[in-house]
Amino acid sequence: MKWSLALAFGLFAGGPAVAQDIPDYVTAAVADPARAADAEDDARRQIVEIMAFSKVKPGDTVLELVPGSGYWSRVFSGIVGPEGKVYLAVPTPMEKYSEETKALPQTLANTELLMQPADALSAPTSVDVVFTAQNYHDYPNEFMGPTDPAVLNKAVYDMLKPGGLYVVIDHVAEAGSGMRDTETLHRIDPAVVKQQVEAAGFEYRAESDVLRNEADDHTLKVFDPSVRGHTDQFVYRFRKPG
Repeated sequence: MKWSLALAFGLFAGGPAVAQDIPDYVTAAVADPARAADAEDDARRQIVEIMAFSKVKPGDTVLELVPGSGYWSRVFSGIVGPEGKVYLAVPTPMEKYSEETKALPQTLANTELLMQPADALSAPTSVDVVFTAQNYHDYPNEFMGPTDPAVLNKAVYDMLKPGGLYVVIDHVAEAGSGMRDTETLHRIDPAVVKQQVEAAGFEYRAESDVLRNEADDHTLKVFDPSVRGHTDQFVYRFRKPG
């Protein structure tokens, strides 16, 4: 299998930056003409690097939490292929924002919609990867109740296979702020996320800086026109011990 080398962007815990190899199956899934409408966002959202970082591969089972428009879903579907599966998990408080998600199984045959209470996330089978982009910060918030990040992380831990991976992307809040800004600015302190996920039994394995933006000072709501689409974001990968 042919591999191409991308720029270094990962940081292993306690280790140096590492070069990221991009498998051909990631490149092919991103280049699929069926996702031409998504392509204009690819550079901004660093789709190739994020998919390689997630380590998803053909035949895998993936659970994506709150897929929204399906931007990530379409690439996951292409990578895992006909032997794989992508579960599209929508907590019921998010249903009103998920009409596009509900339509995805009509065009992506290897996907399945899971509409569930926010405190009862589960999958019909064990999974290889759980992925959430810009949704972790919602779990402490009142509209998602009754639930919290500890409930979410335990559910993710329980559904993952031993050695399975948990990828969390979210908007960065001010250092030391914990969960103070989750409801107001829709941001969360990366340090508290790492602490919470490790408390559920996960090993912190790596982070990527491809979505970091030093120009974002972490004081504005993520929907503010001056930062929307370009917020400073952390990308963490955790592993369930195998």
